[in-house]
Amino acid sequence: MDFKISENKQIIELIEGEYLRPSIPIIQIGDTIRMGLLIQEGSKERIQYAEGVVIAKHNANLNTTITIRKVMQGVGVERIYLVHSPRIQTIEILRRSKVRRAKLYYLRERSGKATRLKQRFK
Repeated sequence: MDFKISENKQIIELIEGEYLRPSIPIIQIGDTIRMGLLIQEGSKERIQYAEGVVIAKHNANLNTTITIRKVMQGVGVERIYLVHSPRIQTIEILRRSKVRRAKLYYLRERSGKATRLKQRFK
């Protein structure tokens, strides 16, 4: 029984391996990133950029997701993106921050200067 389960996992990993994107930078919690997303409007396609702080990351091979938070017009907006999605054209890291938590959900209750994170230099 265990052999059958491990065999199935290996087959799934082989299939998922074809769709993994090797050109993705190492994204960490607290990074400010800018993502170019392919948006389709009618018959036209364009790239729309989304910028914000990574407040959460869920590692699961092909299903790896990141949650990006940005305050727009006084309202906090959070979106979850699949990192290996074919809709994502570019990912660039604008700034790295020093954090001591795995999830930065505490930023939801803060506003203004209280949301600033200390920059981390290499």
